[in-house]
Amino acid sequence: MAVARVVTFDGVGSERIEELRRNMSEGERPEGMPNAEALVLHDPESETSVVVLIFETEDEYAQAHEFLNSMPASDTPGTRTSVKKYDVAHRHKD
Repeated sequence: MAVARVVTFDGVGSERIEELRRNMSEGERPEGMPNAEALVLHDPESETSVVVLIFETEDEYAQAHEFLNSMPASDTPGTRTSVKKYDVAHRHKD
């Protein structure tokens, strides 16, 4: 079963989201970070963001969790307010 890492951030402006979008679209995945499906949500009015990363295995999740927790704060979208792990009960894409 796939596993999701759901992280919430405060203090995320529209310029920062655009910078992250560009980096994620154009850049290479960092060494040590397993492949993941990513969904980035942003509320520009409240400057909050939710990042959902979906991994196919528990091992990939664990590797990514360790990698992401060791990132410098300047590499994150804003101030991290929570990190939760979820089982992906269902995925549907048309």
